[in-house]
Amino acid sequence: MQHVTDVVRRNSATITGNRSGPVVVLAHGFGCDQHLWRLVTPRLESDFTVVRFDHVGSGRSDATAWDPRRYSRMETYAEDVVDLCRGLDLGPVVFVGHSVSASIGVLAAAAAPDVFAGLVLLAPSPCFIDDPVTGYRGGFSAADIDELLESLEANYLGWTDTMAPVIMGNPGRPELGDELAEIFCRTDPAVARVFARVTFLSDNRADLAAVSVPTLVAQCAHDTIAPREVGVFVHEQIPGSELVTLDATGHCPQLSAPEETAAAIAAFARRSG
Repeated sequence: MQHVTDVVRRNSATITGNRSGPVVVLAHGFGCDQHLWRLVTPRLESDFTVVRFDHVGSGRSDATAWDPRRYSRMETYAEDVVDLCRGLDLGPVVFVGHSVSASIGVLAAAAAPDVFAGLVLLAPSPCFIDDPVTGYRGGFSAADIDELLESLEANYLGWTDTMAPVIMGNPGRPELGDELAEIFCRTDPAVARVFARVTFLSDNRADLAAVSVPTLVAQCAHDTIAPREVGVFVHEQIPGSELVTLDATGHCPQLSAPEETAAAIAAFARRSG
């Protein structure tokens, strides 16, 4: 019981919704926290047990658990996910991973498939950097990513003001970019520097084929951070996966298109959970 308490505290896990329904675990991406799901959660709670949490170093997670060496590996985040799901003892879960958390979910499901009833990979990118040798298009050149990281490390708050509207991708709705920038600004810059390198420099393409649980790849129609070609690639690499293209713009459909995002998650969770 103490371990369960420790895990919940470590990741600031919250459990809401219908306790008799399938379990849906919502995992945020880089620079964010569980607040990013605030518009999706109410649309799921009538039918599902909804678990939200913060990765260590983000949101209200236990700051004493943060270790820059441990959390410089994506595998550590995946181990935390498995530990959290097993600790809560809610049975096999449908794990919804946004952006980098999609790759975290892939690693977790490959390591412990018994924990997962299914995966929803929302705006995934197993590798952000283009690979001219194989023709893979991640959306960024190596020089682009180097410049992005240099800018972030030099002035994180300035980087958030510049990048949040780009990531959100909805210039006609500037309030969305403002909200994302506000969430970014709550992240400790020291943590952000480490997690940014995990996010933007990792290459998890080879891990996709190891996923054996039902998987939904949910990509956005217009996403400069994770182009549609990336979603197609992920779908083609995961055996038996489904692919859906949300009529959403930007990289954060849980804010820009919460109703459509929740509907896609719910439909898959009903089939898999």
